[in-house]
Amino acid sequence: MALNVSDMMTKKLEAIEGTASVQEAAKKMKNSYVSSLVVVDGEGKPQGLVTERDLVRKVCINDVPTSRVTNKEIMSSPIITIDSKSSASAAVDMMLRNNIRHLLVVDKSNANKPIGMITPLDLRDEEYTDEGLKHAIEELSEYYR
Repeated sequence: MALNVSDMMTKKLEAIEGTASVQEAAKKMKNSYVSSLVVVDGEGKPQGLVTERDLVRKVCINDVPTSRVTNKEIMSSPIITIDSKSSASAAVDMMLRNNIRHLLVVDKSNANKPIGMITPLDLRDEEYTDEGLKHAIEELSEYYR
């Protein structure tokens, strides 16, 4: 039986407001042991994602004061989501097509409610019989070395 995304995803989903500083985001990532945060508006609705990569590429290398830059300014948006019932192959394909490493997992049967996150790290420890899928996961995992 093939596993679906909900079987492999990280269920720990952390959020931060778009108006919060990227310094707060970095602290939250560190304290929560996560590499990405869902950026939400005042009502808690997902607006984008901020990843460690965003912090490095959009803030740190530009020598920007982290307390003055908001998450909304650097977040990746729109959020690319995947249904929790989708296959690992569909997740890998979506990551490769969109050149991303984080997919927000949603429950389509519950008004697209966010329920987790899936990254190449979640995918790489599974046993796959499809050689093409194995190669694609290895390609995605290269970004984490």
